[in-house]
Amino acid sequence: MDFKSLMSAQISKNKPASTNGASKYQRRSEAEKEREAKYAEEQARLEKERLERLEKKRKHEDEEAERNAAREEKRRKLAEESRIRREAQEAKEERKRRKRLGLPERPPSTVEDEERPDIPDDELRTKLADLKHPETLENETHAERLFRYYKLTSKALSKRRQWYPGPIPTTIEPLPADEILLPEKPPQPSDREAYVKLHRQISSYLNFVLTEWSAALAGREKDDALSSAGIAATNNYKIALEDLKPLMRRLEAAVYNPTPKPDAPTTSTPLQYDALLVPLVSILHLTQKRHYRDAVDAYLRLSIGKAAWPIGVTMVGIHERSAREKLHEDGKDREIAHIMSDEATRKWLQSLKRLVSFSQTRWEVFDVGQLMG
Repeated sequence: MDFKSLMSAQISKNKPASTNGASKYQRRSEAEKEREAKYAEEQARLEKERLERLEKKRKHEDEEAERNAAREEKRRKLAEESRIRREAQEAKEERKRRKRLGLPERPPSTVEDEERPDIPDDELRTKLADLKHPETLENETHAERLFRYYKLTSKALSKRRQWYPGPIPTTIEPLPADEILLPEKPPQPSDREAYVKLHRQISSYLNFVLTEWSAALAGREKDDALSSAGIAATNNYKIALEDLKPLMRRLEAAVYNPTPKPDAPTTSTPLQYDALLVPLVSILHLTQKRHYRDAVDAYLRLSIGKAAWPIGVTMVGIHERSAREKLHEDGKDREIAHIMSDEATRKWLQSLKRLVSFSQTRWEVFDVGQLMG
């Protein structure tokens, strides 16, 4: 064997075993693909775990809601059964009392027979069962059963005030957009139809302006909405929305409760005609005409008024200061400072000014001289 053959044999002997032709080196593209595959697999696993957690949470919330609904239904049924037993016991004691005193049995109803006709007992029991109420009570007569049925149906069919949607939900029925133009001066409360329509116009116009304001805020760019000025504008809208609710409640009181009790809260009383309603209508009327400067002047007269504000020391020495008596005058033509009357009035007055300011940015003026500063 020659030297070349020996060297080749020795080299072959020292050479590491082959790995089925696979190279110990790996291309960068293959390593990147492998890394991406592992990353995608990991993300899929995390997403699957997240969905499983969400599903468990949703199932738990659904079960909790079902348990709460079952508890509320059970509580309602127990309260209803307790009420029925109480009414039955009261009716039984009333029958005993009337029988002991020799009085005739109380009629089941005070209305005429044609309004509440008699119903056969079998049909009456079926109707009570359909209403999910006991068909009969202990020692209950047919007349009492009939009275109980009509009492239940009258409650079910009693007319309730309908809530109309809007930025501020209200029970005042809104008017179409072409009917919300306010007059320059409100009608007298004696003209009930025009007076109620005026309050419907005010309510509809306030919700209309608030809706436009909300749409303007929603139409902004994301950067504008998240800026300091955008956040302030959003907060002003939320404050106005909350502070105008007492005003809406007072408008509802004028429609449904024109003569409240003397001790009723302020939010349940209509607006005073000369003190609040007339200036309010003037402000909104001028705003609709796009006379914003005049509207702000009317707002200042309403909020600040012409009252003599007690500034500084009012009682010094034994002598009375000049013009001090004006602080306590109650003249007929004297305007008071309504912004100092109560907190709720102050808030909705300030929110009214915010509505006027937004209206100027939403609807351009016809006369440049009517722009407010």
